[in-house]
Amino acid sequence: MSAIRIIRGEYRGKSVNNKSFTLVSGFQTGAKGGFVTVQNDGHFANCPSAVRIRVDAITDYEMVNGDTVHVPAVPVTSFVAAETEEAAMNRIRERFEILKEMTCAAIDGGIRAMIVSGPPGVGKSFGVEQEIDKATLFDRIAGKRLRAEVVKGSATPIGLYQTLYKYSDENCVLVFDDCDSILVDDVALNLLKGALDSGKKRKISWLAESSTLRREGIPDSFDFKGSVIFITNLKFETMKSQKLRDHLDALQSRCHYLDLTLDTMRDKILRIKQIAKDGVLFDGYDFEPETQDAIFEFMETNQARLREMSLRMALKIADLRKLSEGNWKRLAETTCMKAA
Repeated sequence: MSAIRIIRGEYRGKSVNNKSFTLVSGFQTGAKGGFVTVQNDGHFANCPSAVRIRVDAITDYEMVNGDTVHVPAVPVTSFVAAETEEAAMNRIRERFEILKEMTCAAIDGGIRAMIVSGPPGVGKSFGVEQEIDKATLFDRIAGKRLRAEVVKGSATPIGLYQTLYKYSDENCVLVFDDCDSILVDDVALNLLKGALDSGKKRKISWLAESSTLRREGIPDSFDFKGSVIFITNLKFETMKSQKLRDHLDALQSRCHYLDLTLDTMRDKILRIKQIAKDGVLFDGYDFEPETQDAIFEFMETNQARLREMSLRMALKIADLRKLSEGNWKRLAETTCMKAA
């Protein structure tokens, strides 16, 4: 069988760079982009004997026969042009512009529910919170009760019920950020389904006895008229648990679902570049373009060892560059990278 060397690839969210495999089948394209199928041969623990390595284009791998290395010949009919960096950044920028537009629509009551899916550290929460801050500015100035809240972290079912009641008026907006624990609790999940329902009337009920609700004067049922934005790191289409997948499908059917399509390491890097190009990422650092390019080059070169590929990581490295112009790379290797 033929051997193949992956130059740049990805498997289950992890980079696969400069590794050789036994080829099972050549370059193909699917719903999520290009891939080649190779034998696992012990490369990935607890994984199938044959795995699909994601690659963006045929130039991301080489065929290896004995001592000869060559780029595979691909019929013209099967060739898929690689997306340029500029095109990819425009695609990513458009998705985040849609996120902003949909957030404004939720604040105005134009849409009542939206799920936003994307990897951590790419700025999906920042854009939503920015619009929420704008919408509640005059409430804060006037000392009024805010009509919007961002809920972060885990939420118990009773806590979720209380929060939904508190923001149940039609001009209210609730943002759940990194609250994925709701999705694995049947009671909390059913409450969320009720809030996200597309019907004209959304009735939320708590059928169990609760002294907490009684003490706070919260009824055991109410009509929810507010808007909900649920931000998650999960990509619904790739969930393997059938039970969870069924629940997630039910949520998707109830509301708008925005996938930010940052599926590869390359997409994450380009998102960071896009934010920098728009003049937002390194605002206040007074970096020359060459310095920014050096930071990006460092991140790309060491993408397999960085603890994460995110906007936060770019800022950490920028802090080190500002701290020590001559030694920032060594500092970053020590504090931002996994052990070799």
